[in-house]
Amino acid sequence: MSLQTRLMTAVIGFVSLILVIVAVITSATLSRTLEDQLDQKLFGNLKALAALVGQVPPSAATVGNILERPLSQVPPGLLFAVSNPVSGTSGVIFSGTEVDLGGTTRNLTKAQLSQVAAALDGSQVANVAIEDIGSYRVAITSTSSDVAVVAGLPRDDIQNQLTQLLTVIALATIGGLILLALTTAITIRVSLRPLRAVARTATRVANQQLDRGEVIITERVPASEADPRTETGLVGASLNKLLDHVNTSLAARQKNEEQMRRFVADASHELRTPLASIRGYSELSLRALRQNPAGADAPDAIESTTSSLERIQAQSLRMTRLVEDLLLLARLDEGRELVYGTVDLTQLALEGLSDARPTAADHHWVIDVPDEPVSILGDAGRMHQVVANLLANARTHTPAGTTITLSVSQEGSDAVLRVHDDGPGIDPALREELFARFARGDSSRARQTGGTGLGLAIVKAIVDGHGGTITAASEPGDTTFTVRLPLTPTAAVPAER
Repeated sequence: MSLQTRLMTAVIGFVSLILVIVAVITSATLSRTLEDQLDQKLFGNLKALAALVGQVPPSAATVGNILERPLSQVPPGLLFAVSNPVSGTSGVIFSGTEVDLGGTTRNLTKAQLSQVAAALDGSQVANVAIEDIGSYRVAITSTSSDVAVVAGLPRDDIQNQLTQLLTVIALATIGGLILLALTTAITIRVSLRPLRAVARTATRVANQQLDRGEVIITERVPASEADPRTETGLVGASLNKLLDHVNTSLAARQKNEEQMRRFVADASHELRTPLASIRGYSELSLRALRQNPAGADAPDAIESTTSSLERIQAQSLRMTRLVEDLLLLARLDEGRELVYGTVDLTQLALEGLSDARPTAADHHWVIDVPDEPVSILGDAGRMHQVVANLLANARTHTPAGTTITLSVSQEGSDAVLRVHDDGPGIDPALREELFARFARGDSSRARQTGGTGLGLAIVKAIVDGHGGTITAASEPGDTTFTVRLPLTPTAAVPAER
């Protein structure tokens, strides 16, 4: 059963119950009021008839004798009966409005009189259904001479009025329920329209292919059906917010997949070169030995083999560094590599610059550190790697004669490490992927030596692991890498070194 059907059933059923209760209460109240009014008229006529009966001797107290006397105006259908131990019981019903000796009356049969007597047995007033006449309200009283006088009035008017009332109530109820059903159906349909829009949007999204490839969810609940000020509109607004989040997540997933594919391709390329070199030099050595089997100890063979082994060793070391860098990045991504302790950045900067100066004597090296040490809570080994990689990056991508400045300072609750050079700057097209793995410079910052392209990626991973940030600002003649680290990372867990 749909929500609309359940709501309509509940509303119409509840309203119908209320209308039935109101109809019952109204008819009962009206019936009681009409009965009271009839009783007043009945007792007034009973009193007048008893007075007439009291004017005749008990032995002559019969309906016939009473009717011989002039009567005042009586209501139509008045029942009049007299019970006398001497003359018995007799009764009539008046059918005119002005009744006198010649008035129209209808005598009651013994059976009819018996029905009246049975209804009044032990009661002063009662309702009785008289055969061939109808329903009557009758009352009994006695005169001073013990003559029983009975008067009755028809209940047809009460029944007719109640029937008319119930008919009107029934027709009004049916009409009202039909109008209520139409109004409720329209109101519910309009109110549930945002939910139907949500369902249609969800269905269209469900029919999209979301498990592979580049996915963009453009379906949204219309703004007119997503008003957060209403309950049903809030559902649409929430779905739109959810779809925005899913769309962002899918875009991130696609970007991660593309980065992973590019990463695998770059890693494969980086590993293929040393592997090809190792294979080539090993084959060259074996060929030299095969061509001179008898002179394996000859100087030429020894020199060729030695040279090949040196190249093989160099390529093996290159692969080792690449694999170690990849392993380090994986561990940093999992947050398992850092071991925290007190780290003096000033001392690290001095040591890092001392290590870098001999590798590029044609560069100008400048150190700018405060007199007081700047200490943080971090991993000393990894922070040394940050300094070394940043200096190596500046040295590798700048020409001879470039001035490289390494500075350390404390700014508020952060320690700041900067590496500045006055080289040609970074190509703007490369800046967005500067810290990506296997990122490569171009002719604007030409390298003089090779590298794996993981140096800055490792720097960023280490800085992120310490809860810090790294940024790069560059223009021709002014390039600065800024590392900002909290003095005490909130996620740091101090450990013994």
